[in-house]
Amino acid sequence: MAEFTGIALQTVDAGQNVVFTETPVCGSNCIQHREGSGIVKLRGLTNNCKARFLVSFSGNIQIPTGGTVEAISVAIAVDGEPLQSTRMIVTPAALENMWNVSSQVYVDVPRGCCVSVAVENTSTQAIQVQNANLIAVREG
Repeated sequence: MAEFTGIALQTVDAGQNVVFTETPVCGSNCIQHREGSGIVKLRGLTNNCKARFLVSFSGNIQIPTGGTVEAISVAIAVDGEPLQSTRMIVTPAALENMWNVSSQVYVDVPRGCCVSVAVENTSTQAIQVQNANLIAVREG
């Protein structure tokens, strides 16, 4: 199991990843991350056909000053592709109106391979993210 956080308020441009700056827990060599990066690498270190991970994200998102009040969203992305089933959408009533979002997904990694996981801003504008928390748990 590993936990990566981005506690400070950060601005994330459209199409870019949320950055994780702290690693409170990292007890597995099959989960790799460089602090300050938005990408977590899941490794298929197994004798089976695949390794299964449960990836969960929660955090607070808002439209920054100067933005447009409209729906904003983030999604868990696997190998650079946002998974629509994990898309977390909110429509704040005003700028700097913070909302909490969360989602999770199972990710299968073939034996001997690696998969990158990130949380991507799928909005059409820059958003701000605070208290971002990504947890990856090796399930099998």
